[in-house]
Amino acid sequence: MTSSVPRLVVAAPSSGSGKTTVATGLMAAFAARGLAVSPHKVGPDYIDPGYHTLATGRVGRNLDAYLCGPDLVGPLFAHGARGCDLAVVEGVMGLYDGAAGEGELASTAHVARLLGAPVVLVVDASSQSRSVAALVHGFASWDPRVRVGGVILNKVASDRHEELLREALESSGVPVFGVLRRVPQVDTPSRHLGLVPVAERRAAAVDAVAAMAAQVSAGCDLQALLELARGARAVPGAAWDAAEAVAGAVAAGTPPRPGGPPPRTPDASPSGTSGAPVVAVAAGAAFTFSYAEHTELLAAAGATVVPFDPLRDERLPDGTAGLVVGGGFPEVYAAELSANEPLREAVAALAASGAPVAAECAGLLYLCRELDGLPMCGVLDAGGRMSERLTLGYRDAVAVHDSVLAAAGTRMRGHEFHRTVVEPGAGAAPAWGVRTPGPRVEGFVQRGVHASYLHTHWASEPGVARRFVERCRTS
Repeated sequence: MTSSVPRLVVAAPSSGSGKTTVATGLMAAFAARGLAVSPHKVGPDYIDPGYHTLATGRVGRNLDAYLCGPDLVGPLFAHGARGCDLAVVEGVMGLYDGAAGEGELASTAHVARLLGAPVVLVVDASSQSRSVAALVHGFASWDPRVRVGGVILNKVASDRHEELLREALESSGVPVFGVLRRVPQVDTPSRHLGLVPVAERRAAAVDAVAAMAAQVSAGCDLQALLELARGARAVPGAAWDAAEAVAGAVAAGTPPRPGGPPPRTPDASPSGTSGAPVVAVAAGAAFTFSYAEHTELLAAAGATVVPFDPLRDERLPDGTAGLVVGGGFPEVYAAELSANEPLREAVAALAASGAPVAAECAGLLYLCRELDGLPMCGVLDAGGRMSERLTLGYRDAVAVHDSVLAAAGTRMRGHEFHRTVVEPGAGAAPAWGVRTPGPRVEGFVQRGVHASYLHTHWASEPGVARRFVERCRTS
């Protein structure tokens, strides 16, 4: 089975060139033409996919060759793009920038090769004219396995500037698919971890996406870009499927039965019937960082997944047997989270009962005793605070203790992205041993709680979801 969905990868020489504006604008412009557009983002970023979702009406999905491994990039792409007319993949950083010290691994170029997709290079032309040809030639010729199919020139100052740029690029052999001028209303606000998520500014985000679509439609040759996308190489292999992934995995760290298949997941119906455990998943403006595959895996493992908003809801969903609190911006909403005392008490009571609780980054902070001096849930005897220092990067980790997510010794790859500090950084039973930076231990395992700064992608280890749901059934 192969995926032949037409696709483009939107890349750039460096961050700040306008990838998000162009990629989101293309998604919205093609969707407005009646195409079913599948949105994707290279790397671990959670925020850009929110804008992609707004542009296309489909869930934005990440393609991360470090967190999930190169072999899963194609299947996860095919899963997200199933039934679509076109896929647009926004790159990360510069085209050839990958995981630190790992060569091309997880770079946009790496993912483009794995997808057999042509690359459209977005170039910030604001401070150059003829030199643009040398820049584009270098990126197009650096790796012959990466096909740079064309260029979109961004931040062009005037008609004369455009003329000079086009003249310079005529000799490069790389076609120009579009020219975009500076349009202030397309800008989206940022803060300490990047763009402000859609959930925090939905009305303004809708307007921004519409402006991106209008600018891209006016400045780019959409038909030529669609023809380029149709020339993408077919991606071999079957599409990823959550039910198949769970059925083929034992609970993380649990050895299979000798001579037999993994034990069947009891009542794998996601409908919530026949006693399927309820897994509450934090959502809303304070907790926007999540991968769509996590809830799909939980449902495939037999859970009924129910979202709730810790900023608004004063109690957990009825029948909650397990809790997942992902990443986001609790530091921005610390006062509101603290003021919701009934929910904080409910979370503390659930954790005290031994029920499974999985918390990542923002979730870790929410479970702490306090955050910037404001009371939080008090599940962990630790305090969180904002920091001037950005902690950012991929991590190679191993589970130090048995937990509701994994048995000791289970290896997973993760990603850290925060400007906060939790003290102490690890409990008496740490969650992970991290190789770099380090070696060090990190996070907390106590009773049914697994809390850590590390964001992980469960598609790389579907046994995590299976183990968590099994613990929900038995706790």
